[in-house]
Amino acid sequence: MIDSYLAYLRDVRRMSANTLESYARDLTHLAAFAEKRGVAVEALDRRDLEGFVRGRMASGLAPRSVARSVACVRGLYKFIAVERKLPANPADDLRSPRAWPALPKFLSLEEVDLLLEQPDPATPRGLRDKALIELLYATGLRVSELISLRAGDLNLEEGYLTCVGKGDKQRMVPLGQNAAEWVRRYMRDGRTPLLKKRTSPWLFVNARDGGPLSRVGFWKVLKAYGKSAGLSRELSPHVLRHSFATHLLERGADLRMIQVMLGHADLSTTQIYTHVLEARLRAVYDKFHPRD
Repeated sequence: MIDSYLAYLRDVRRMSANTLESYARDLTHLAAFAEKRGVAVEALDRRDLEGFVRGRMASGLAPRSVARSVACVRGLYKFIAVERKLPANPADDLRSPRAWPALPKFLSLEEVDLLLEQPDPATPRGLRDKALIELLYATGLRVSELISLRAGDLNLEEGYLTCVGKGDKQRMVPLGQNAAEWVRRYMRDGRTPLLKKRTSPWLFVNARDGGPLSRVGFWKVLKAYGKSAGLSRELSPHVLRHSFATHLLERGADLRMIQVMLGHADLSTTQIYTHVLEARLRAVYDKFHPRD
């Protein structure tokens, strides 16, 4: 039936090759979904289709792509209803969840551990990189906030740091013992060799001439370690920031406290992480609940 529908789109609707390719890809996912449920695509009911849409959202697909996929599914079932003269169409008013923005990409705990294993703390540069990544994951700082830190911004004994975020707003962020220990080791054993007899107010300096570490420089450092860790997804400082927030929320942290730590002016910005959890929870429920 999927092949017949695609032929209809090509020959009757005269859709472009690119659109047909996109529709074929979406329907391939639908066919795989139906196969996992042990039924034909034509036999999927409304509840099944809602589960398919939730699964597409939980996969991290962009809202626009999910909307296209939903439109494709609605078109397929309208075609099936007409061809087979069915009394009801299970996808008649199927909609994608408009309230969900694009879900942020984040690492699993295992991927974070693997990433943190990559720097070699036996060298000054590796020690700096280890402290950088540990600190970023422990605090969820923006990359601009991270590279702008000065040594006096950290209180390692009390376990917190202060940074200046968007709108020149200063905030205090808790700092875990593990990250604090790596920063302490970097300041003791790694920073001075990297400075190359220079002085600098910045906590993190580059390995070339001891000058301030740039945004681009840190991006390159992180991408290199991500590649050596075998992380297939696009890795950026913001992915670690998203990982920090998602992992905190998974373990019961208060959303407003996460808002404060991330420096979000509006709670609605932070609420995107609840959508991540809702999508994952729903996908797990659909997969494992015995009565589903």
